[in-house]
Amino acid sequence: MGVEVGAQAARSRALAVLRVRSRALAVALLPAAVAVVLLVGGSTGQIDGPGWGVTRWIVSGFALFVILAAAGIALVVARSRPAVSPTVTIAEESAPDLYRMVRDLADRLEVPAPSAIALTPDCDSWLEDRTHPANGQPRPESRDEIEGVPGVRGLPSAHRRAPAAPVLVIGSPFLWWMRVGELRAVLAPVVAGTGPSAHPDIAAARRFVRGLDAAVAVTSEPRGPLFRTVLGGVGWVVRLLLRSCRGHAAEMERGVAAAAAERAQAVDYGLRIVAQEQVGLAYAGWDRLLTRVALPAWRMGRWPSRLDAGVVAALTELSRRDRLAEGFASRLGERPACDLLEEPGAIDEAASLLAARLFHGGPAETGPDWAPVDWDEYPDEVVDRKWRTDAARLHRVLDALGVSRSSGAGAGAGAGAGASDPEGPTLARVMDHLSDGEPGELREPRESGDLGDLGDPVVVERSETAAYEDEDEDGGPENERSSALAAGLSAEVAREEAAVSAGAAAPSGAAGQVGPDMPLWDDGSLPLFPLQPPRTGRELLADHVTAMVCCAAMDTAGAAPGLDWLDGPSLLINGERSVDLGPRVLSLIEEGDPAPLRTWLLHLGIRPEKPVRLV
Repeated sequence: MGVEVGAQAARSRALAVLRVRSRALAVALLPAAVAVVLLVGGSTGQIDGPGWGVTRWIVSGFALFVILAAAGIALVVARSRPAVSPTVTIAEESAPDLYRMVRDLADRLEVPAPSAIALTPDCDSWLEDRTHPANGQPRPESRDEIEGVPGVRGLPSAHRRAPAAPVLVIGSPFLWWMRVGELRAVLAPVVAGTGPSAHPDIAAARRFVRGLDAAVAVTSEPRGPLFRTVLGGVGWVVRLLLRSCRGHAAEMERGVAAAAAERAQAVDYGLRIVAQEQVGLAYAGWDRLLTRVALPAWRMGRWPSRLDAGVVAALTELSRRDRLAEGFASRLGERPACDLLEEPGAIDEAASLLAARLFHGGPAETGPDWAPVDWDEYPDEVVDRKWRTDAARLHRVLDALGVSRSSGAGAGAGAGAGASDPEGPTLARVMDHLSDGEPGELREPRESGDLGDLGDPVVVERSETAAYEDEDEDGGPENERSSALAAGLSAEVAREEAAVSAGAAAPSGAAGQVGPDMPLWDDGSLPLFPLQPPRTGRELLADHVTAMVCCAAMDTAGAAPGLDWLDGPSLLINGERSVDLGPRVLSLIEEGDPAPLRTWLLHLGIRPEKPVRLV
């Protein structure tokens, strides 16, 4: 009964959407109908007299203009290609067991099976209609995002036409974390949506709405003055139609979702409750893996090639630390859903590259500055390099601010040991500068170029003041030295990121090389889903001071870089992860108190006066 109610509601709303289309057609034909009446009346002599001839010509010309305008608008709506989600296509030859499971599920639900399966690097699943005529035209590559991955067999070949049924898009983390039965239970409501999608009225209403939405995007593109004027009028009409049917379309989709959910109740009901818990857990682990582990690598020009395998490790670690998730680890003995793929490693690599593009804006192909990295290489290739790069940036900003390379503590200790370079990059220099009790020496800035890449001294002075005010509002560093250093780091990082973005955009535009996904989504808008807002000055300063401490620990006390699946880069001391460094760094940068950090360094045998190796 619930299925019928939901389906009936969806059909009624679909008819309402189609009525909007019919009314628009009637409005376009109304002037022509009036012109026909006037012309017929004139030819028969029933509508004749002074002024009627001129009226007939005016109305006929207006009717012709309206018909041509309506035809143009209809052509724009019909030819505009709806947005297609960037995905990784999974051909049936690459995952016969997965296709078989989905078809069996569709048979149990008594709905049509999806025409194809694709993966998205996100924790979500949906049906996507790719039946637009523009998507069925011959093409050099598949219309999905990442193609040509070595080892992935059966990717769609050229000149293949778009399928008639919706495509099932599955979140790639689900395949690696969920068991086969859990994935089946999660996909049941999604696959059940193919039933309403096959209804002619619902399908026609969806095509109309998608066409309007795509036409809005086309009319919003920057063009010349003439095209901008013409498309401006088209865009006004299209937006008016879209507003008129937006409410009906939303209610239609709610009815479709309600009908699909009701139909799926009969399939694995008990298991679906457990599977939904795994959806939330997978989302939490995936988000943490991206922000804590993948993002530092992407910023270093490396992209982890096994993100989906990494989410399993992250969630397994979470189950060890969190007593609320401890029961989830027992599931790992069951068959994982990624076993339904013939070559999960190659597909994981393709999904990982797509994730880097969507969440960070990386290139579509590997290169010297954009190379894959395995998890075994992550500590040396990413963590060590990140810390030394941050430490080098920290010392460049100190040089630009006029902070002397020598310090009282560093010079004295170095003289006694006879091994330290007073002009080398040392942790003692950073600590002395940020300490209230032992400030580092300041010297007058050089006449020109003293601030290096930080720009004009006046600009830096203003940025320091602004950063100081911002940090006070956010509860950040309250001492002036920390605020000035945080402002300099923010400016330096922003300048480096702008240079990288400009360098990445120039080659593709100059060479004219576009990937097979260019017609579907614009590389200029990458990243489509930025992971997090820009870091505050306090966070940048804490990260850079922590990096300097880690470099000193590695170079003077035998520590090593490590990877924590939940927290990202970590410092390993005697094989164990250090977890008590953060509060000590915050005491230094926020309160100017170096005592907690000095005690920690002394306890571990770390020499702050010794120069460290930087990138």
